[in-house]
Amino acid sequence: MTFNHHNELVRKATAVLESLESGSPEAITAYVHPEKYIQHNQALSDGREAMLGAMDHLREIGTKVSVKRALVDGDFVVLHSVYDFFGPKIGIDIFRFENGLIVEHWDNLQEMVEKTPSGHTMIDGPVTIQDIDKTDANKGLVQSYVESILFGKNPELLNSYFDGDRYIQHSPHIADGLSGLHTALQALTEKKIEFQYTHLHQVIGQGDFVLTVSEGLFDGQPTAFYDLFRVENGKITEHWDVVEAILPAEKRRNSNSRF
Repeated sequence: MTFNHHNELVRKATAVLESLESGSPEAITAYVHPEKYIQHNQALSDGREAMLGAMDHLREIGTKVSVKRALVDGDFVVLHSVYDFFGPKIGIDIFRFENGLIVEHWDNLQEMVEKTPSGHTMIDGPVTIQDIDKTDANKGLVQSYVESILFGKNPELLNSYFDGDRYIQHSPHIADGLSGLHTALQALTEKKIEFQYTHLHQVIGQGDFVLTVSEGLFDGQPTAFYDLFRVENGKITEHWDVVEAILPAEKRRNSNSRF
């Protein structure tokens, strides 16, 4: 994978997202496979035609998209963006390419929260990818953290993934530091809010950024968890997330899995 190839994939994926704002079909026609586009956003019908058919409506409601960070892992491109779609939202979109065309798409979208306990926004922070040579090690570390801690397999290892209390948090309801994470989890337990990760579906990483896509329950609702981590010197240093409830079967517009 050359640097230019990475850039090309990011350029195409970004152009497709930005076309949701412009209403112009060129990028979708040029970069999305005409027969083979698998849509995992269950609020949308399958295939490229459905996407093209939604363009006018998206433009009319004033959809806006501003891509803030991108990472490429093999044939996968992850875009982390601010949307205006029935109000300000944060989105993470995943595109899979085959022979230069987009053939598959997953995403999560969440209301943007203005005032967070950490004082960071849900999207700010570093955007430039560092440590390309550490991609595999960082993906391994993050996968181990998700399985050991978020899935609860080895909770006693928690401190080993962090550099003391140095942990920058962009999740909208959690303060900075491991202390902030601990406080938030305690609050959920006290309110008897069920919060559980049950399946890890994807680990996508480039350099110091790693995205995990997980399935679980939040407050009894089947939920998709997209967690984006930044790793520095072998420790988890920063975290963003986008959490979205999974539509019940009767509201789904396609029969593909959410994951």
